[in-house]
Amino acid sequence: MATDLIFEDVVREHQAMVFRTLARLVGRNDAIEDLAQEVFLRLYRALPSFRGEALVSTYLYRITVNVAQDEWKRLRREDRRNISIADENEGWEERLQHPAPGAEEQIVEREFEAAVEEHLQKLSVVERSVLVLYHQEELSYQQIAESLRLPIGTVRTHLHRARKRLRDAIESQRIQPRRVDHARIG
Repeated sequence: MATDLIFEDVVREHQAMVFRTLARLVGRNDAIEDLAQEVFLRLYRALPSFRGEALVSTYLYRITVNVAQDEWKRLRREDRRNISIADENEGWEERLQHPAPGAEEQIVEREFEAAVEEHLQKLSVVERSVLVLYHQEELSYQQIAESLRLPIGTVRTHLHRARKRLRDAIESQRIQPRRVDHARIG
């Protein structure tokens, strides 16, 4: 009974992080709740063998990344694309939720988010994991290294490469339309 109460506390304390991390690693889709449930089920099963050598959060990040990797493999097997926050099947009402900025600003912001999401999904598994854990979850290099079981230097290298690949991909996408516009003007 005490173990169940402790587990409930762990779930309450870390559920937002698990959902956020899964959403960024896998892409927003209908399976996030099921994946989060899988994360906590794996944690519950592993708790009796948990030795306390790392923080529970570090252990939970590792499980979350493993569940996301399993989902990527499943999606590849099904040969389906990841569902994104920029899903074209959604109506404009869902895509433009904030009425404060103008419609044009919202469209530009959504296109940028879609480009980031698209290119994030194209990164390697480890690059995407490191990028999400560092920037979205604000983990330290040490925490990421422990979660992914990588040397700190390797984490830094993957983070640097992932940032560069993401930046280059987005910049190349944004530069092309400007060149066309300048060609028409000049």
